Amino acid sequence: MAKRKSILIVGVGSIGERHLRCFQATGRVDVSLCEVNPTLRKSVAEKYKVENVFDDLNLALEKQPDAAVICTPANVHIPIALAAAKKGVHLLIEKPLSTTLDGLEELQAEIRQRKLVAGVAYVFRAHPTLTAMRAAVRSGRFGEPVQVAAMLGQNFPFYRPTYQQTYYRSHDTGGGAVQDALTHVVNYTEWIVGPVDRLVADAAHQVLPGVEVEDTVHLITRHGPVLGSFSLNQHQAPNEHSIMIVCQNGTARFEMHNNRWRWQTDPGDLWHNETTTQLERDSLFILQAESFLEALDGIHPPLCPLEDGIQTLRVNLAILRSIKERQWQTLGATT
Repeated sequence: MAKRKSILIVGVGSIGERHLRCFQATGRVDVSLCEVNPTLRKSVAEKYKVENVFDDLNLALEKQPDAAVICTPANVHIPIALAAAKKGVHLLIEKPLSTTLDGLEELQAEIRQRKLVAGVAYVFRAHPTLTAMRAAVRSGRFGEPVQVAAMLGQNFPFYRPTYQQTYYRSHDTGGGAVQDALTHVVNYTEWIVGPVDRLVADAAHQVLPGVEVEDTVHLITRHGPVLGSFSLNQHQAPNEHSIMIVCQNGTARFEMHNNRWRWQTDPGDLWHNETTTQLERDSLFILQAESFLEALDGIHPPLCPLEDGIQTLRVNLAILRSIKERQWQTLGATT
């Protein structure tokens, strides 16, 4: 029987509150929180009956939690992670990993020296339907992948009504469609077909009121021999999310909004549907929390190891450069 873990949630805004309740839902942890906003700190602590509450990170880390879940704006992820790592605390860092590459080498060195578990919270890697499709594709069942095509969108004001007051409004804090939503799809696509090595992108602020960051993105990628294309917006009425992996001998398609993946191998045939139990939004985060706790117990690596998160961060930054410079970007070797 695994030992009960102590988990520190750093930052309890929307995503931090979700992590807090989902780690609690595992029944395997004692949760503490650190939050600088006094009103938010008090309300979340009372709502979830959290006894160990801090307004200072150093004081929270002095209690030696087993792991910290870092849910602050992305521009301060790395300094907080480094402070925790120096105390021997394992790490789950929200996406995107950061908004620059600054401090990553020092963080990696600290993690290696102390033999810490470190993951990035790209939660779609916990999706059982996506995981099943990935397993089928990577097994060689459909032959080698040759093309990826993703299309997704949702109405941000409906699903995230407070976006104008959050990190989303600025690239500096991890905002905009590239760092907020597209990064999820890039990350799990790299998980399926391999890392991006070249890309070109276009984006614009088209609709969303109250912000100036991009809300619509088109991206073309190369993953070695695999060609990729991604179309995303954050203002359409339908909440739909799909990605198609075209292989030499068949095609697989993940439809998150229908909670299924589909495959077809013969021209003129119909799609064959593979469905799973409908998931609530928290279900993915509970699965992610369970998997992270198993990683702490040495059962398997984190769903998204730090190195994978660094690769996706490099892609994020290359996309933003491409949009600004209006030209292809080539990615170098990962750190």
